[in-house]
Amino acid sequence: MFATLDLVGQAPGGPDEDPGGFPFGGWQAPLMDEVAGATVLAAYEDTDALLLGRRTYDIFAAYWPHQEGGADNEIATLFNRVPKYVASRGRPDLSWAGSTQLGPDLAASVREIRDRHEHVKVVGSLNLVQTLLRERLFDRLDLWVHPIVLGVGKKVFDDGAVPTNVTLLEPPVAGPRGTVYLRYGLAEGTPETGDMSAPDRGVGRDG
Repeated sequence: MFATLDLVGQAPGGPDEDPGGFPFGGWQAPLMDEVAGATVLAAYEDTDALLLGRRTYDIFAAYWPHQEGGADNEIATLFNRVPKYVASRGRPDLSWAGSTQLGPDLAASVREIRDRHEHVKVVGSLNLVQTLLRERLFDRLDLWVHPIVLGVGKKVFDDGAVPTNVTLLEPPVAGPRGTVYLRYGLAEGTPETGDMSAPDRGVGRDG
């Protein structure tokens, strides 16, 4: 997921990606650098299936089939080769080779895909991601936090987010323009609470 410092994840790629009155579509482009680009490419290693929301799928299907042999050949070849699974209540055009629409029971369909593939990746697809987070149907969350605050827009974690523990899988990576790459894994249990002034914390005591 690409997010701002206030965790807005809406339309990072362009103005027409998810408009709906959102004035900052394409906010990611001015902040991209070679480090961020390299971490994005590395995140797709070993991908053997894509799981996409309808809006992201339509954007990808119109673009990636025509990019092989160009500057984005590596990603284009990968995306065009692997199976694509589309979460949609409508009737998407599935002409992109290897595309399949998921059934109405999203959670059951995703569990089936997870049993069938080793490295399923979700790209963009903010509404779908929020459902997967609520259902705890993820193993890893790759988060690129960009050094801007927008104050408006759809958040990565919406109001329906459930209490969840995650663990940092590797040290953060920061690019020269300030984007920080964080890779988290799903952890067991739910968040606990404590008292920072408790004796074992060493906070709030004299001496």
